[in-house]
Amino acid sequence: METRIILKSGKEQSVYRRHPWVFSGAIKKLVGEPEEGDVVAVYDNKENFLARGHYQPGSIAVRILTFSDEEIGEDFYSTRINDTIKYRERTGVFDLPSTNVFRLVHAEGDNLPGLIIDLYNNVAVIQAHSVGMYYQMELLADIIMSSMSQRITAVYDKSHTTLPFKAGIEHENGFLKGQESANIVEEYGYKFHVDWEEGQKTGFYIDQRENRKLIEAFSQGKKVLNLFAYTGGFSIYALKNAEMVHTVDVSERAVEMAEKNVALNYKENKRHKGFVHDAFKFMDETDYRYDLIVLDPPAFAKHQNVLHNALQGYKRLNMKAIERINRGGILFTFSCSQVVNRENFRKSVFAAAASTGRKVRIIQQLSQPADHPVNIFHPESEYLKGLVLYIE
Repeated sequence: METRIILKSGKEQSVYRRHPWVFSGAIKKLVGEPEEGDVVAVYDNKENFLARGHYQPGSIAVRILTFSDEEIGEDFYSTRINDTIKYRERTGVFDLPSTNVFRLVHAEGDNLPGLIIDLYNNVAVIQAHSVGMYYQMELLADIIMSSMSQRITAVYDKSHTTLPFKAGIEHENGFLKGQESANIVEEYGYKFHVDWEEGQKTGFYIDQRENRKLIEAFSQGKKVLNLFAYTGGFSIYALKNAEMVHTVDVSERAVEMAEKNVALNYKENKRHKGFVHDAFKFMDETDYRYDLIVLDPPAFAKHQNVLHNALQGYKRLNMKAIERINRGGILFTFSCSQVVNRENFRKSVFAAAASTGRKVRIIQQLSQPADHPVNIFHPESEYLKGLVLYIE
């Protein structure tokens, strides 16, 4: 018998607004004894059906899969996966020139909460962020191979670091379908080594694709500093036109990969230098001044209770960068923290600019690309915020 979750009076309103999370504090009672990852039905206080989704103990108790009274099985997942494919076909994502790296499933943004699927040339890399999705891995791999048979030859499961640790699942990453050793992808004609086995996320920050392309035009003849650079995505684009580029990351492995990516794209790399260094300390210790700086740090806040500290961190980081930019320079600054909304991020950058006493103008406001869609009912899925600033 399917477990029922009965909500407290008034707590059904967020579900009526189609928000895909049910918080534990909204639950009046459980009818049954669900295990983590089970499909449960959600009802209001008068026991009217509301939704169905994956159960998990913790703050987010249910990740809603559907607001219709339908069965969650192979047909459901097949339909949802094919919907994500159609969306990307119709929005032109698959038609981007000289590009074979995309996000196929963006969790709540694609109405599949707890699931990420990225495409690296002919390999699909899956990450389960919930136990419910983890239990569907074999089925999902079959669906992907069937639905994208002309594009995909292998499916790799990289869920070891994303599964809830309290679930106690012993998991090892590995191929679910096929095998693929080649790991070079192409993005707008630039080539990148991608380490989907050991790298961060699924191996590459696909969400910055359009913002990387933008930096090409702004870097003409500039001295560029790319901080929190990971494997050098922004650096590769900047090097096309820049006078020189400094790539900084605290990870030696990441900087080595960045230098490999430079060598992959440019016959000569005398204009590039990599530094294994903490970004804050690098700016404190260098006397160099730059014409263009990229700040793309990891999430400073993953929970609401550390939001204030995160905003102070963004302020301090941007203040240091603004002080290091030459007159007439450009700052690309980002936040990927889900709990930091666009307004809060802009205020922290405003505070940083005010503290330096320099004149700052906003050239552009940036976000995530079409293959990282934002669910209009789930504002939290708009996690990537960016500003392009002109520093006088």
